[in-house]
Amino acid sequence: MDFTALRTQVIELLQREQRFSYRALKRQFALDDEDLEALKDELIYAKRLAVDEDGRVLVWTGETPSAPVPVSPGPLPATPDVSPAQGEAAPVVPPTPEAERRQLTVLFCDLVDSTRLSSQLDPEEYRDVVRAYQRVCTDVIQRYDGHIAQLLGDGLLVYFSYPQAHEDDAQRAVRTGLGMLAAMGDLNSRLQPAKGVQLAIRVGMHTGLVVVGEMGGAGRQEQLALGEVPNIAARMQGLAEPNTIAVSEATYRLIQGYFECLDFGAQALRGVTESIRVYHVLRESGSSTANRGLRTIVQSGA
Repeated sequence: MDFTALRTQVIELLQREQRFSYRALKRQFALDDEDLEALKDELIYAKRLAVDEDGRVLVWTGETPSAPVPVSPGPLPATPDVSPAQGEAAPVVPPTPEAERRQLTVLFCDLVDSTRLSSQLDPEEYRDVVRAYQRVCTDVIQRYDGHIAQLLGDGLLVYFSYPQAHEDDAQRAVRTGLGMLAAMGDLNSRLQPAKGVQLAIRVGMHTGLVVVGEMGGAGRQEQLALGEVPNIAARMQGLAEPNTIAVSEATYRLIQGYFECLDFGAQALRGVTESIRVYHVLRESGSSTANRGLRTIVQSGA
C-alpha cells in the first residue's frame, strides 16, 4: 500500500473512531516507526486534522461525519407543490473567510517527558500540573502579545505577528521563550515540595511566510497558519535540549544584536529538503540602541 492510500485509510479510521492509540495503528497497518512519524506529521502538522495526546494517542479534531438520514421503510406520502414564495427561505450560508498571507514567527513549546510524568502522578494531579504549566506560560505569552493558536495537550502553538503585527515580533517571541523558562523555574519551586516533580520544557521557533485561514468543521473552527513554517518550528523544538530555546537561521537574522546565541550549525530536518542552521538562545545581549546593528555574540560548541 502506498503512503497516500495508507493516509486515507488512517484518516477514515480516525474520523470514525475519534481516538486511536499509536500502538494500535502500528499493529493494524503494520507500520514501522518511520511510517508512524510520517503519518503524525501529516495529520497533526500538515493537515491539522488531529492532535497528539501524551505521546500515546492520536485524537481527531477535524470534521465529524454526519449521521446518515434514516430511510422510511414505506413510500413517502405525496406532498403538494409549494412555490419558493410559500415555503421557508433557504438558509443563507456565510461565505468562507479568505485566507491571509502573513509573515509569522511561530513558537512551539512542549513539556519534556510528559508520558513519564503522567505515570508518576494521579490523573487529577497530572491535570493540575499541566494546567499550572499552561497558565504560567500563557501569562508570559500574553505579556508579549503572542497569540495562542492551539493548546496541544502538553504543548503550545503560538503565533507572533497574528492577529496583531509588530515590528519586533521575532524579538517578542524570543523574549517570550526566555520568560517561559524563568516562569517554569518559579513554578518548579512550588511543585517540587507540593508534588515532588520538576518540569522542563523545550521551545522552538521559525519565521517565514504562511497562509492563515479558518480550519475545522462544525463545532470546532480555528484560525491556523498553514505552510512549512509551523512544521519547521516543531522540528526546532525537537532539536532543543530541555529548558533551552532553538531558533532557525531565519529567526536568528531578525534577533541579531539583541540576544546571545550558540551556533549549532546546519541541521538536517526530517521532511525538509535543505538543511537549516540552528541557534540556541542563551540570554539577552544587553545591546544598546546604538549597537543594534552589531552581530549577536555567537560561540561554537561551548
